[in-house]
Formats: sequence, structure tokens, C-alpha cells
Amino acid sequence: MFAFIARQPILDKSKSVFAYELLFRDGKSGAYPEHNEEKARYISEHFHPLGLDDISGEKTSFITFSSDTIISRFPTSLNPGSVVVELADPTDNTSGLFEACQHIKQLGFKLAIDDPMMVGSKHDIFPLIDIVKVDVTKTRFETIEKHIPRYHDANVQLVAEQVDTQDNFSTCVDLGFDFFQGYFFSQPEARILRQLPASKMNIVDLMGESSSSDFDIDRISQIIERDATLSFLLLKFINNPTINKRYKITSLKHALNYMGEVEIKKFIALLSLTNLGDTKPLEIIHMSLVRAKFFDLLAERRGLRNNPPISFLVGLFSLLEGLLDQSMTDIVKQLPLSDEVNDALLGKNLEMNSYMTLVRAFESALWMNVIKQAKVLNIDQKQLHMLYNQAIIWGNGVRSAISSHYPRAIA
Repeated sequence: MFAFIARQPILDKSKSVFAYELLFRDGKSGAYPEHNEEKARYISEHFHPLGLDDISGEKTSFITFSSDTIISRFPTSLNPGSVVVELADPTDNTSGLFEACQHIKQLGFKLAIDDPMMVGSKHDIFPLIDIVKVDVTKTRFETIEKHIPRYHDANVQLVAEQVDTQDNFSTCVDLGFDFFQGYFFSQPEARILRQLPASKMNIVDLMGESSSSDFDIDRISQIIERDATLSFLLLKFINNPTINKRYKITSLKHALNYMGEVEIKKFIALLSLTNLGDTKPLEIIHMSLVRAKFFDLLAERRGLRNNPPISFLVGLFSLLEGLLDQSMTDIVKQLPLSDEVNDALLGKNLEMNSYMTLVRAFESALWMNVIKQAKVLNIDQKQLHMLYNQAIIWGNGVRSAISSHYPRAIA
């Protein structure tokens, strides 16, 4: 169980999540942490730690281990079917490391190394390696192209790291990489000034209602009832066990009576985002869900008003540039959001700017930025981890409600 952790998605060629790399705050350079029994018990009792399934949403986990841990303290409780063991230093010639890696392979684990210069075949450990990760910002594409065939010939899969633009993703696909780590999928593919299609106008109307101080249940019902998919998804959202464990909700009015105005506004915003991004990778929706819940929890901790749920909406809509392939300036001109939401999305709200800096720090394991923002917001940094963990679990639950009705992204 882990409390202080970040995760970064690793996507396949179709832009679906293959795995998450887990980065531990308590471990050296993000490696697997080793707590003594007393500290582990304290963390478990005070910080609501997550299991690997909670963190990775039942996807594969890449976890880095130091040589010492692999040789003498490897955690046998880990599942070889869902964990890839990443060596912290593939050049380490510590006595017993090769034999320990052989044993780990016999247990069924796959082994991975970071090899930015693509010299892996020179390492003694290379014959045991299943996956090689290459930082494409540190190696010329010409060098990568030259070396990739020998990795494929050795049946080694390749992960391109630091893939932060759509162009880099396309280049890495052409080069022959199997998987891609970086936030390229949340970036616009091409910034084109265009109007939202008429087929999305129901969605746009819902987005406006979600940020309004008023609440017209009859108008919202009419919008949703015009679209069978919206009606179905709303009920599926609200009846998801993560959200509602007690009552079967059968209609929007029933949901309003049970959940209240603020929660309904959140869910019609979720409906809007899901349908606006129906040609994009599901992971960008997932990131938006986690941001929305995290911002909402931060605002609650800070004692800010939440009707309309401004913080939730800002987090949820913070990746609209990547969803709509437009600049945020152009997007807010087309959507009937409140001035308060628009200003926050455009970076004009200092409170929301702190939330944005903080969530990006968690997404990229920039722990010093977490510490800095903890001081700005006057919230203990370990409490921030706890809030972010809650947001991950909530995002996983809502994602499960929509994933079976979400088309695969267009590669």
C-alpha cells in the first residue's frame, strides 16, 4: 500500500493505456520505497494509502527497483502478471544482481531498463531484458532508427519516453516504437479555428447549465431527453458504485432529489466532456476526471463556495485544448460558461492557477512544486497526497462507467 506516489501513462499505438509508470516520493529517483514496519504502519493509519490496482486502474505497473532491493529485499507480494520490474541502473555490476534478475524472470516478471543512448546490448543484463525505454529528447532520431532493428530482432519491446507532442508521437510510431510515455495525447493535434459542429449543441447547452448559478431542471431534462446516449450515460454515471452505493436512480428528477443541485451540475458537466471528446484517447478524459475531483476537494478544504461547482468545472475543462484541437481563448468564446469559469481557464484566477500548478506537479512527480504549492494553499503536503489519491480512486470509478461506451481513439 502506498500513499505518496505519482503515475504517468504509457500508451500503445492506438493511444490506449498499456501501463502506468509509478514514481514514489519516498524512493530514490522514484524507485520502490522501503519503509520500516513502524513507518509503514503509521502511513497506513494516517494517509489512506492505495493499492496497485487503485493506482493503475488494473493496468500494468512499471516500478523501478534499486539493485539492493532486487538482490535481497524484493517484495514477493507483487503480481508478475501486472508488474514490470524496471532496473534503476542497468550498468550496475553488483555481485548477485544478474542471478537475482534471473530469479525474478523465473517468477514470471518482465524486466525493463532505461537506456537513452540505446547501448543496451553491451550490458551484461541485456539477454534478460524484455522492454527498453528510450528518452527521445536525449537521442537523435537517426541514431534510434539505426538501432531499433536489433532490438526487434531480440524480441525486445521499446517505450519512447518524453513524448510530449503529437508530431513526436507520429515520428516514434514511424520509427517502430511499441509504446509511448508522455503527455502528447493531451495536446492539440492542430490548432484550427472552427465552430463546434451542430451535433454538439446539446452538449454545449449542458456545459452552460453546469456553470450557471440558476438551475432549471425542466430545461436540463429536455436537453438530455433529446439524446438517448446522454440519458443512458447520466444514469450509468449516477448509479456507479463509486458515486452512489445505496439507491437505484431511475431519472434525472430522481437524481436531483437524491443528490442535490451541485452534484447534478457536476454530472451534466461530465456528460458534456465525455461527448465532446468522443474521438480522443480515453486517457485525456481520465486525466480530466482526476483533475476535476482534485480541484473540488481542494476547494472544499479551502472553504470555497461550490454552487456552481467552479473548481470542479475548471479541473474538468482544463484539457479542452487537447480535446477540441483549439486554443483555450477560442474555446471559451464558443462555450456558454460563466465568466468565472472562463477567467480561470484562461489563467486569470490565482487560486485556480495554484491548483493547476499543483496537479501538474502530481502528474509529473515534481515533488518540490508540491511542497511549494502546499505552502501557498496552507495545506499540509501529505494531506495533498491524500486528496490526490482520493481523486484517482474517484476517476477510476467514473472511467469504468464510461469506458465500455467510449470508442477507441483514432490513431
